[in-house]
Amino acid sequence: MHSVMRTPPTRRAVLGAAVAVAGSAVLAACSDESDPGRGGANAGDTNHGSANHGVSPGRKSDGEYVSPDGKEVAAAEAERGSGPVRKIDLVATPSRLDLGGGLTVGSWAYDARLPGKELRVTTGDTLALTLANHLPAETSLHWHGLNVRNDMDGVPDLTQAPIKPGAEYAYRFTVPHAGTYWFHPHTGVQQDRGLYAPLIVEDPKEPLKYDKEWVVVLDDWVDGVDGSTPDSVMYELSGGRGGMNHGSGAHGAPAKPAKGRTGPSRMAKDSFSELLGSHGGDVAYPYYLINGRTPKSPTSFAAKPGDRIRLRIINAGGDTAFRVALGGHRMTITHTDGYPVRHRTTDALLLGMGERYDVLVTAGDGVFPLTALAEGKKASALALLRTGTGAAPTASVRPEELYGELVEAYELMPDGSVELSSRKPDRTLRFRMTGSMKKYDWAFDHEPYNPRQRHPVRAGERVRMEFFNVTEMWHPIHLHGHSFGLVGPAGPDHRATRRGRADWARKDTAIIRPNSSLAVEFDANNPGLWMLHCHNIYHSDVGMMTVLGYRR
Repeated sequence: MHSVMRTPPTRRAVLGAAVAVAGSAVLAACSDESDPGRGGANAGDTNHGSANHGVSPGRKSDGEYVSPDGKEVAAAEAERGSGPVRKIDLVATPSRLDLGGGLTVGSWAYDARLPGKELRVTTGDTLALTLANHLPAETSLHWHGLNVRNDMDGVPDLTQAPIKPGAEYAYRFTVPHAGTYWFHPHTGVQQDRGLYAPLIVEDPKEPLKYDKEWVVVLDDWVDGVDGSTPDSVMYELSGGRGGMNHGSGAHGAPAKPAKGRTGPSRMAKDSFSELLGSHGGDVAYPYYLINGRTPKSPTSFAAKPGDRIRLRIINAGGDTAFRVALGGHRMTITHTDGYPVRHRTTDALLLGMGERYDVLVTAGDGVFPLTALAEGKKASALALLRTGTGAAPTASVRPEELYGELVEAYELMPDGSVELSSRKPDRTLRFRMTGSMKKYDWAFDHEPYNPRQRHPVRAGERVRMEFFNVTEMWHPIHLHGHSFGLVGPAGPDHRATRRGRADWARKDTAIIRPNSSLAVEFDANNPGLWMLHCHNIYHSDVGMMTVLGYRR
């Protein structure tokens, strides 16, 4: 058995120690039902998650908040301008999908492809995409990481009505910024089917120099295997309760439970990741994929020795963090979650669900494995880089780079073009991440998601969010409509460690390990109602979601 290589103390090691210390204090302070944010710094301008004991803060008439189709949203979109119109027609449909090696499954997909066809646009374009719903259920479409106008964000019962079977929905918005993104439903656990595709926004003034580009989409797969479906998995994990009802207008009421578990048990019982400090995930998937293929029949990328290749890596999984390495190569990290960083070399990467990394590699001569280790799950996904002759590695190959230096987002510094300015926060929002595997009651502050909830912010504010993970599970937290700067662990007295500026990488999704904390900051510059949630699809679907709302 391999273990993660220990390197001399680095910024990551120091931060990790700080997170551990802060997390221990947070756990002690927040293990009861008291709110972690009562009192302390900025108490007067802080919104506390459960301060009203069942009456969520800001849950008032929507007339006090900017509506998704309000004049404020229209004005913000007008400031973005309008470029060439890119018209796209997309169909969500039941499909038979070939995963390779003789394995064909029934699932749902976009245009019957897995992943869906890559959508490539340029910053400033006007994207006009019409989604036709040929599924037997309501659906939606969310542009993950792209800070679009609020009424195009794709959250049923919050920013739009659900798209009913047989209906169409027209999404139209100005593409605001370059980077690596993707799109998927925001309805139930549909993302854990085949409904996802990469979205690449090109920069007309791209500063990077490279010869080829390889888009790599990671996934964990269960749908259609031996009778299993994501809804059946949700039924088993939740003890028969099912998830939230996002598409019925029931404002977060529990959905009708599935008829029962179909197929074998998919509950991960012996998963553990030293790297994540917890079990790797809740679901024991039968397969792990790269670009829709199993390790026994991997996809290949062709290049020439010496080519400089840009890899755009997307974790589209539902419940799995992937540790990624390219055998025989070191990688230079250039972007995370679409935003440029000061270049940093590494052997391996860790991607939680929803995260993306761009890296550059200089191709060697031969056949090399791109391995995505399903963290804590004793399995992996595989693709091949082919630049010359040679035998392909076996499906279970574990390149030594997987156990070499691993650089995480906390170690990265933003490129100067996207660094947040030095500014004191105007508002602090604090959230406890609560729940357990036994009860499967994941939530913020013990309050299951309700789309009528509002955590208030105002346009123009610098907003700080402090997360206190008092659970025994890691969670990848995702904010819609904004990117945030990673500031550091939130201190035990609920005042986050702070430098002169938020000088860590810009992201929209961040891993928060068990019994630890994280503070992030963002500028409130995109009005509307915005989802904040765990990107473990099963955690979010039982309630680990909430809403940030811009006050008028």
